[in-house]
Amino acid sequence: MTAWLAALGTWNWFILGVLFLLIELLAPGVFMLWLGLAAIGVGIVSIVVDWTWQMQMLAFALFSAALIPAWRRFARKVEKPTDSPFLNRRTESYVGRVFALETPILNGIGTVRIDDTVWRVRGADAAVGTSVRVVRVDGPNLTVEPV
Repeated sequence: MTAWLAALGTWNWFILGVLFLLIELLAPGVFMLWLGLAAIGVGIVSIVVDWTWQMQMLAFALFSAALIPAWRRFARKVEKPTDSPFLNRRTESYVGRVFALETPILNGIGTVRIDDTVWRVRGADAAVGTSVRVVRVDGPNLTVEPV
């Protein structure tokens, strides 16, 4: 088996790259894609350069580590504005809006009802019905101040 793998030479990298890309197709997550492209990159360089397997492994690690930040930088430039900017960040859409307290804020914690959901709010103590403005979002908690 080892002799067979050694006989493949640089094709090992192309085969490994295709395997990573197939795994990416079966379980998408944009992680195996970078490993697959890095393996194919090492295969391409290995056609031209005759280097040791240690150097090939080092190049694979460097290519893998370099592709992720390169893609992030490129993707930021390519992303188009959406008509639903708060699609998966609903709480951020509440910043700046004013709501009435459903329960009083005692010891810094209370609640407001927004549509059909009760949200925990943090802020200065206030009575029920007080109008508060959402100034910040911290996970599922809304930080408010009296209006």
